[in-house]
Amino acid sequence: MILHSYAKLNLYLEVRNIRHDQYHNIKTIFERIDLSDKIILKSRRDKKIKIICSSPEVPQDHTNLAYQSARLLQESLNLDKGVEIKITKRIPVGAGLGGGSSNAAAVLLGLNKFWRLHLKQEELLMYAKRLGCDVPFFIYDTSLAQGLARGDRIKPLKMPKNLRLWHILVIPKINISSARIYREWDSLGSLELTKPRCNVNILLSALRKFNLARAGEALFNSLEQVSAKLYPAIIRIKEKLRQGGIKAILMSGSGPAVFGLVSSRREAQALCRQLKAESGFWQVFVTRTR
Repeated sequence: MILHSYAKLNLYLEVRNIRHDQYHNIKTIFERIDLSDKIILKSRRDKKIKIICSSPEVPQDHTNLAYQSARLLQESLNLDKGVEIKITKRIPVGAGLGGGSSNAAAVLLGLNKFWRLHLKQEELLMYAKRLGCDVPFFIYDTSLAQGLARGDRIKPLKMPKNLRLWHILVIPKINISSARIYREWDSLGSLELTKPRCNVNILLSALRKFNLARAGEALFNSLEQVSAKLYPAIIRIKEKLRQGGIKAILMSGSGPAVFGLVSSRREAQALCRQLKAESGFWQVFVTRTR
């Protein structure tokens, strides 16, 4: 079975407070984009779960979220089935794009069909929440959704069917630990950090009208200030995108991926060629809403 595991962007990410379980309450807007990994599931005669991936950054043991998805189903449902999970990695690792979480959700959804488990969406969401805060978003077949609580309480958003946002996506060769960024956010205290200028409703209204200038004013990420202080490459990328004429720019998740909203594929491709020529240290992609 062949699966496509898509990346996400956070168009809005407001960190509110630390919870009793040491996670943070957040308010975020997820966008699914067409940058994706390919996953192939193959049956095994034994009960083993085997991860195959050529990327050295991807663990091939029990720490891999795709492995954990399969193992969770095996243990919870007392299954005697094994599976080989081959991952062709295209989503950069540790970039704030949710690649590992997307892999986990894709395997949950894929094995539900592959193993004929007939689990309902509510049951899949229960497993997804146990695997990670971003995993539940990828269980839904939706382009945009609001995430609350730890980010795992998902509300799909109704948007125009023809809504397709084009992005130039730039990732420096840095692997960021989300846990470290949240610890830094805690230590700085909310009084020292930038507050959102607009609320989520203003952002969504601008996106529905394809008003990129207004959307640019409403994009927000509580963690950007913290990550950029630790990793100045984020600031340099944002400056390059501004020089390219882009006004709607934001870091996704805990970083270091930075994206700019553009009006068309042509604009994104032109800027992509320019950035690739100027820097050999950044990965640059043209992506759109999936």
